Amino acid sequence: MDKVSEDRVRATPAARQLLDEIIADHGPVLFHQSGGCCDGSSPMCYPRGDFMIGDRDVLLGTIGETPFYIGAAQYEVWKHTELTIDAVNGRGGMFSLDNGRERRFLVRSDICAIPGKD
Repeated sequence: MDKVSEDRVRATPAARQLLDEIIADHGPVLFHQSGGCCDGSSPMCYPRGDFMIGDRDVLLGTIGETPFYIGAAQYEVWKHTELTIDAVNGRGGMFSLDNGRERRFLVRSDICAIPGKD
């Protein structure tokens, strides 16, 4: 598993509030962004011991004490971005802990400086 040298993920106050509610109900959690279709295109929130982090998953950073991982293929697409996790009205991913809360996590991205580009 790779680690990015700097923290590349942050959260809005709405996302932190939803995350705090989920942690109060389930204990420590983690995020995983796979970039797949359907539910995989949203950041998924799992109990920390229930999701197996793969050797090629990249740890982008943390939101408080909550780690945020991204699949290697998705990282290659998003490696020049900084991610902001937000919470919006709607249903979470089928297996994500935000499901059923009428709010869900959403990723917003901003392009960062690209090394070697002026």
